[in-house]
Order: sequence, then structure tokens, then C-alpha cells
Amino acid sequence: MPMLCGGTTEAKDANDEVQKICDEMKPHAEEKAGKKFDVFIAKSYKTQVVAGTNYFIKVHTGGDDCLHLRVYKSLPHAGEKLELHSVQTTKTCNDPIEYF
Repeated sequence: MPMLCGGTTEAKDANDEVQKICDEMKPHAEEKAGKKFDVFIAKSYKTQVVAGTNYFIKVHTGGDDCLHLRVYKSLPHAGEKLELHSVQTTKTCNDPIEYF
């Protein structure tokens, strides 16, 4: 199924690249959430192509708790920098990833 321009992809299982993004964003997510996470494992994700890529990532944080990250990755000519845009902390592992 083709992706709509500006829309998000279907949810996919997290891979090593997405876990690496989560590892880099963990301290920023902890700061925004106001707490530390012993578990921080990427479970699934969606992407959205903009002037770079938005990643919407479901992260397992222990028990049935998850949070959702929105991470922006700039284009290669801009250094492919990662920026944590926002965090949704009141999620369970059954909550679908939605655009936010």
C-alpha cells in the first residue's frame, strides 16, 4: 500500500536502527518525562517523510508500560541530527502508535 504524501507508514517492528535512535534519545525522554527508565526497548515504529524523517516509536519501559517518542531526523546534508520532539508517557504496550 503506497504511503500518502506527508502521512505515516504502517507500524513496523523495531529494528537495530530504531533501537539506536531510542538509546540516543533516552536521556532526553527521561528529562521530558521527569523520571528514569530501567527498561527502554523499542517495540514498533512508524515514519513520516517531511524535510527529513519523523519517527513515532513505541518504547517498552517495564511491566505493561510504554511511552511514545516523536523523534525528528534531519536530512543527510544537514548532518542527520536527531531531535526529540515530544513524548507521550501515559501509554500501555497495547496502545497503537498515532501521529502526535
